[in-house]
Amino acid sequence: MSQSSTPTKPRLRPAAVALKGERGRERKGDRVPAAQALPQAFADWFAHRAWQVRPHQVALIEKAREGRSALLIAPTGAGKTLAGFLPSLIELAEARSAKNTERRLHTLYISPLKALATDVARNLMAPVGEMGLPIRIDQRTGDTSAARKASQRTRPPDILLTTPEQLALLLSHADAAQLFASLKTVVLDELHSLAASKRGDLLALDLARLEALAPGHRRVGLSATVARPSELRAFLVPQRSPDTITALSDLVWVKGGAAPDLSMLETEMPLPWAGHTTRYAVPEIYAAIQRARLSLIFVNTRSQAELMFQELWRANEAGLPIALHHGSLDAARRRRVEDAMAAGTLRAVVATSTLDLGIDWGDVDLVINLGAPKGASRLIQRVGRANHRLDEPSRAVLVPSNRFEVLECRAAIDAAAAGSHDAVLNRAGTLDVLAQHIWGRACAGPFDPDDLFEEVRSAQPYAGLSRAHFDRVIEFVSTGGYALKAYERYARLKPAGDGKLRLAHPRLAQQYRMNVGTIIDSPMIKIRLVGRRSGRLRHGKDGKPRPLMGGRMLGELEEYFIEQLSVGDTFAFAGMVLRFEGLQETEAFVSRTFDPEPAIPAYNGGKFPLSTHLAERVRRMLAEPQTWRRLPDPVCEWLSIQEERSVIPSAGEVLVESFPRGAKSYLVIYPFEGRLAHQTLGMLLTRRLDRAGARPIGFVASDYALAIWGLGDLGSMIADGRLDLASLFDEDMLGDDLDAWLAESSLMKRTFRINAVIAGLIERNHPGRTKNGRQVTISSDLLYDVLRRHDPGHILLEAAWADAATGLLDIARLGEFLRRIKGHIRYQPLSRVSPLAVPVMLEIGREMVYGGSVAEDVLRDSAADLIREAMGDAAAAKLGIALE
Repeated sequence: MSQSSTPTKPRLRPAAVALKGERGRERKGDRVPAAQALPQAFADWFAHRAWQVRPHQVALIEKAREGRSALLIAPTGAGKTLAGFLPSLIELAEARSAKNTERRLHTLYISPLKALATDVARNLMAPVGEMGLPIRIDQRTGDTSAARKASQRTRPPDILLTTPEQLALLLSHADAAQLFASLKTVVLDELHSLAASKRGDLLALDLARLEALAPGHRRVGLSATVARPSELRAFLVPQRSPDTITALSDLVWVKGGAAPDLSMLETEMPLPWAGHTTRYAVPEIYAAIQRARLSLIFVNTRSQAELMFQELWRANEAGLPIALHHGSLDAARRRRVEDAMAAGTLRAVVATSTLDLGIDWGDVDLVINLGAPKGASRLIQRVGRANHRLDEPSRAVLVPSNRFEVLECRAAIDAAAAGSHDAVLNRAGTLDVLAQHIWGRACAGPFDPDDLFEEVRSAQPYAGLSRAHFDRVIEFVSTGGYALKAYERYARLKPAGDGKLRLAHPRLAQQYRMNVGTIIDSPMIKIRLVGRRSGRLRHGKDGKPRPLMGGRMLGELEEYFIEQLSVGDTFAFAGMVLRFEGLQETEAFVSRTFDPEPAIPAYNGGKFPLSTHLAERVRRMLAEPQTWRRLPDPVCEWLSIQEERSVIPSAGEVLVESFPRGAKSYLVIYPFEGRLAHQTLGMLLTRRLDRAGARPIGFVASDYALAIWGLGDLGSMIADGRLDLASLFDEDMLGDDLDAWLAESSLMKRTFRINAVIAGLIERNHPGRTKNGRQVTISSDLLYDVLRRHDPGHILLEAAWADAATGLLDIARLGEFLRRIKGHIRYQPLSRVSPLAVPVMLEIGREMVYGGSVAEDVLRDSAADLIREAMGDAAAAKLGIALE
């Protein structure tokens, strides 16, 4: 149900208000002139809370009165969200005071996370309720009931809190023009997290549509972490030039605030050489939780969240209330955790990125980041969840999972201390998202392609879109493209007269609404908890198994993981150890059990890439031995022995080592460009090495290094000139070699599959049924092969290639690396493995490579021998041989 306050008439007489932090001390020069006064009801509310309105909050009120859009950049604890809503609350209160009782949608709030929308609703009701403002506030997310969603369209609230996907759905209805005609304000929270993704493309297109429906509405962007503000300022306002950014919103930038208190956890246990579990640090992590009031423990993947929760629960001798929060858990379970945090009844929450944006949990006084953060902006964002007070430092502890991550954590701490951000937001809008938007536009009614083209180009990501590309996307949505136009099921649009286009069939509107969005998860299976006795599969008198039924919903897991389970297998999920009882259609039934070593579910797409900014800092740190004293002693000694036994590259070089071990020869490269770029590099290098006769049989990639092994003597081939490193790493590998590999690459097919689902070529969801992962893959691979053979210029193949450049294959970053190292390859032949090579040699992940066999468990069984060989017996004994 919608939330509203008691409709008491507010007092709106102006009053001068001093400015200071809501929880801070008044600062000199922070007073507001009478001309910048708040209405009396609002001034009284601030005074009752012992708060003072801040200058940037007043600035946004002034921008609203002038009808100007603005980007507010402010640190954690500065009251950004209240600043974004104050102008709307004042306008609505003044309208009610003037006896304007008409209920129309006034303000739209867009959040990247459902949890953030829920938190904002909770916090926004405080001023509304305490001032007695007759303002209706409601939420609309994927968890909102169908009945409530229908009510919101016929009886809209004054303020609607929603997500980009729900906005797209609202705009797809024929009554969208009526619903949004009265819209005055759009508040875009944590805008930086949306703008740099396909969700941002979809949001930008929908904002352009809103401008057509509600001309002149103003937009407010809120962000704490922005590298280049001009990118977000352009995102907020319509663009009119295809060549350059011609329009920028106003900017309100709050600088200052207490510097964060960041440190790296040091433990008595040996620092692992490889792995990503951080199990070694559980005793120290638990001790930190005991010392804090409420700790947020961030991990980078859902698998890590489940694993760490189990480890902490085993260590929880004091019985502390510790919770788990990630996107695969049932919405009701997540809300219970959020409510418990707000109520102050928890001591720790293990969470993924579901809680790292803007949510104000007032009692959080410690953030623990497990593993390297992969980006300076992400670390700053997460640290801001602790201590939402502008004048007091947020406290965070970083826990590296392995030795290379120590370097990255140190680089991230330095970047955060310097206020450096690494989120790059400027990007060209993708064509698959544009296709989805065009389909959604047709759902709302016929449209003129000429008008839509101008509307689309007013969205910042699509300002440079050519008419030729737009027309090709229109043709694709209309017919499926040249190779598919003979098939009626791919026809979405048809002429409506007067040059307009409309839906080819009314049922296509339902199909669009069931498949809208750009977050393409793997097919999911619902997890239901049943009793031990009722959960076991039983048989009736006829010998046939009785169906499992009932049970409490725990959440969802990816289909491919569930398919690998047999009845009786155990795994950890939702903070419990579960026994698999059976699968029926799209639901898996489980019971609670005990197992000290349950399987941990794996999830696709959960790993963050190492940012370019942090990679550069790590390379500089590695190249400057005088900075090593700031690292833990084991890491400092590790690097010192590397310097003695091999070489440390300069910041502008790439180190390439070769050495024999056993019957194989190894080539180890240290690009520090992230796992995705390294995997692509490994695939391309193995092709070239195979042509050179080096007989490569496997490779493994980490965020920091790449190791290739083969049967040929790589060191001898380099020494006698049969293998030229400059040629091996030449940029031309991104030409024919890349094309040939992509022709057979499963990664390229996966990229196309994502494009096809987003663009609507493949529909996963149908009335009464959902395609499973195997069905989607078969459909996608078949279409990919058909298009490559008969329509190689198809718009979706072009979209897939563009995505491959920055997505799963990271080709763009690889190209920059190859250009950077030209003439700067540092080659070091060795007689044995080097200290720096040990972590990548112990990596678990493996790939099938061209011309070789299935990748092996490289040296896994002799890890201790490997470490002793690289470091020497004395150093290995001193530093320990912990693997995880």
